Amino acid sequence: MRGAGLILAATAALAGLAMASAGLAAPGPRGKAPAARPVTYTLPEETIPEDLADAEGEAVVNHCTACHSLEYLVTQPRGKGAQFWKDEVAKMVNVYKAPIEPADAEAVAAVLARKFG
Repeated sequence: MRGAGLILAATAALAGLAMASAGLAAPGPRGKAPAARPVTYTLPEETIPEDLADAEGEAVVNHCTACHSLEYLVTQPRGKGAQFWKDEVAKMVNVYKAPIEPADAEAVAAVLARKFG
């Protein structure tokens, strides 16, 4: 048992050294973690992919980008059929609560079916 205690103490000491060398603060009193520092990310500006850059694609761009990148949309499997896209859009509305009116959801599903099969 004594050996296990030494191993734990050595592991804790090494972890503290690793944190210090990485510029991280060691845990505070009573093992509480130090306060997190804010991090700022600059995301690349999104462009509209060619598949969605026409007037027909506007419904998809306007409704789907609230939750998805356009790149995500155009990399979905092709040839799944109209029912697949209708079901996918219905899932976004019913399960994930996408704020899309029923008529707009039908339009989005129809566009996705025409463009991506």
